[in-house]
Amino acid sequence: MEIPAIQLDARGLEPPQPMMKILEAVATVPAGATLIAYTDRQPLLLYPLLEQRGFTYETTTQPDGSHVTQIRHR
Repeated sequence: MEIPAIQLDARGLEPPQPMMKILEAVATVPAGATLIAYTDRQPLLLYPLLEQRGFTYETTTQPDGSHVTQIRHR
């Protein structure tokens, strides 16, 4: 049984709110699940924090300039 992805829309928020919301959410992500975070900016400052917490990530830039980051347990 596949675990559904968890969606988190952090667009429209002023920094550091998107990063804070994403970090709160990853703390609750079950093993095997993916958190999909939508942000206005590429979350560069988030990456080292995710690595410290044992997560991998992949960010893609969308045609409108926003970003989608898929976050999983390592």
